[in-house]
Amino acid sequence: MSWNLKKFDELTNSELYNLLKERTLVFVVEQNCPYLEVDGKDPFSYHLFKEEDGEIIAYLRILPAGVSYQEVSIGRVFVKKEFRGQGLAEELIKKGLEFIQKELNETRVKIQAQDYLRKFYGSFGFQAISETYLEDNIPHVDMLLQK
Repeated sequence: MSWNLKKFDELTNSELYNLLKERTLVFVVEQNCPYLEVDGKDPFSYHLFKEEDGEIIAYLRILPAGVSYQEVSIGRVFVKKEFRGQGLAEELIKKGLEFIQKELNETRVKIQAQDYLRKFYGSFGFQAISETYLEDNIPHVDMLLQK
């Protein structure tokens, strides 16, 4: 299994197809949430993912400051269902935050987290900066990490 971090233009056709397929499977099908998953922000983002046998099993995208928020942001975080519970989510977030801090030299990261993951993101230092609200009929909370 290997970790990859690529800009949009560096993704192969197969990687792009697989990551969009897996994101749609998790965020649209699994969560029964019809919305426009391909939102136009991918070309401006970094894509961090882990592959096993050509299959994307963990993923997040890093949106530079100014794409979604004034701060850099992390979004579309997932671990494929069969690989959950193995610590991949923690490893994924750590790698993403390390890239943001060391390579992008950013000290503030804003996320829009599903509310049930508040404690998980809190373990990395994120703090809630909003009340819980519904986004696509799923409870969310805005969170901020300041280093």
